[in-house]
Amino acid sequence: MIIVTGGAGFIGSNIVRAMNERNYRDILIVDNFGKGDKYKNLVGLTFEDCISIEEFLKAITDYRIHGATVIFHEGACSDTMEYDVDYMIKTNYEYSKALLNYCIANRVDFIYASSASTYGAGANGFREVDECESALNPYAFSKLLFDRYVRRNMHLAKSKLIGLRYFNVFGPQEQHKGKMASIAYQMYQQIKNGGVIKLFKGTDGYADGEQKRDFIYVKDVARINIFCGENDVANGIYNCGTGNATTYNALAQAVIKAVGAGKIEYIDMPAELIGKYQSFTQADTKKLLDTGFKGDFTSIEDAVKEYCAFLNEGGYYKC
Repeated sequence: MIIVTGGAGFIGSNIVRAMNERNYRDILIVDNFGKGDKYKNLVGLTFEDCISIEEFLKAITDYRIHGATVIFHEGACSDTMEYDVDYMIKTNYEYSKALLNYCIANRVDFIYASSASTYGAGANGFREVDECESALNPYAFSKLLFDRYVRRNMHLAKSKLIGLRYFNVFGPQEQHKGKMASIAYQMYQQIKNGGVIKLFKGTDGYADGEQKRDFIYVKDVARINIFCGENDVANGIYNCGTGNATTYNALAQAVIKAVGAGKIEYIDMPAELIGKYQSFTQADTKKLLDTGFKGDFTSIEDAVKEYCAFLNEGGYYKC
């Protein structure tokens, strides 16, 4: 049995979709739904069962989960504007520790979502080493805290233990994330609702809209997860990005081209983001590619074109 926490969420549901395409069906989805539309992410997926986070934690504590071969741990609070540190620690750190300890005790493979936010402003680069790491907000801190816990306990694992540091992921089934949805989704919505994409004015030495991020299509992220699950990949933490940085201006132009309308305006950065914003990210992909993963990442232009067409059709996978 394959377990996907956060399986009704953005990246989790895409991992399930990719597994379905490879004929995996014995999947347990762990997630909470709230009052929004996240449930729609499951309509086009095939899986064995779905349970709440609370029930799942009770089940692994009571050893009522049997036959699990791998947990893809995608469940977390990804709100970079959430400043309740205690909530972040409970949701992103304590929950992850419980799952890791279960996997170590039961020799279950554990592949989990880390974050490029653990590199802070990136002053020392984006390699998977201590000297490159920092945290600009509680979300990043919670992710970094768990990565360091994993490193301290990796020697105990007799099964697979892999962390994937996601860079800027975008693509299908992220509508429920609201203000935390990708900038590509925000750009699409801005064009549809007013015809204007709003980007930040110059910051940290970058001209207006020239800040750069390593944007990666969610289908490529799902592909990397499955590769790690199916292949003999050494335990460790790996960057999950393309290795190429794209400006916000270039991304906006790709969305404008895909939609067939729109223009760009520049706005001041909100005060609450100053000093807490990554103006540049670019994954060092050497360690990932050394595993044998071939790369072949979807280009920004092709990914945006496909994504915008997908949003035009409703934005959810169909049966």
